Amino acid sequence: MNAIAKTETTALAVMSEQELTKVLQSSLYPGAAPESIKMVLGYCRAAGLDPIQKPVHIVPMWDAKAGATRDVVMPGVNLYRTQAMRSGECAGVSEPEFGPDVTENIGGLQITFPNWCRVTVKRRLPTGEIVEFAAREFWKENYAVKGGKEKSIAPNAMWTKRPYGQIAKCAEAQALRKAFPEFASAPTADEMEGKNYNGDAQAHQYAEAAVPAGFAELHAKATEATRGGMATYQEFWKSISKEARTALAGSHETLKGMAKAADEDRTVDTPAPAATPAPAPAQAASKTFEQVMAMLCAATNEDALNVGADWIGTVTDGDQGLLNDKYDERLATLRGAH
Repeated sequence: MNAIAKTETTALAVMSEQELTKVLQSSLYPGAAPESIKMVLGYCRAAGLDPIQKPVHIVPMWDAKAGATRDVVMPGVNLYRTQAMRSGECAGVSEPEFGPDVTENIGGLQITFPNWCRVTVKRRLPTGEIVEFAAREFWKENYAVKGGKEKSIAPNAMWTKRPYGQIAKCAEAQALRKAFPEFASAPTADEMEGKNYNGDAQAHQYAEAAVPAGFAELHAKATEATRGGMATYQEFWKSISKEARTALAGSHETLKGMAKAADEDRTVDTPAPAATPAPAPAQAASKTFEQVMAMLCAATNEDALNVGADWIGTVTDGDQGLLNDKYDERLATLRGAH
């Protein structure tokens, strides 16, 4: 990470803000307002990125409260690709797979588009195991509308011209976020273009949120804890604050997978002793779908909810996706109550 940051801050280190602003306005962001260029520089400075590589985009978004369009700085999918590759743990990204074509009249525009697109990202864990993270995104749930004053539901010019290319970038961004949650958290410009600034709570959140202070160090400690296996990682999880758990929530499942893989690796490599005492009664290694769902529904705080979440990966008699959805729903409810 340090080597990456050093390389990516070169332009900020050797050029003044005035010089950078002039370069960015005349090349990468032609016609952009000086205030928007300053937001780009501030974002890159906070995240340790090189603005000359254009890791972020200036996205015009309709602000319903102000009744006008405003510029919002958001990462591009290429930033997530770069971060994943430089981690040394990306083992490849699949070609996009498209669902069946659909032809519809949307907002008075006749358009043919793929029903969905799926992209898979492979990550090599510290144990050497390669894990696949697939994301399937539906076109109608992602396409950007003309919006703004027109209040049209028809796709904007880019999604009309490139219905396959745009949804492929959205699916790839989602897959990269799942595989590398420590790098990818905010939606990309391709996903958020055309959304309302005030009408979309996530857009507002991501537009205003800065890079979490100390997140890289926190995630590094969590990753180090996984190398000791599940017991070590669980002790780490219990030892950190509620705020730290919230910051790591998007990475929790991936980190647990790394810890489990570390346990399995030691089990294979370490010979069993010649004789062992009779084992003490152990806790069940798994729970049923109904049991985990009941735990999630009954949770009255985030700690109890996370205990239930720890069992989701053990369920084999039901849809783990439904359990993850219930976890997200309950988490939102609990946070909204405070």
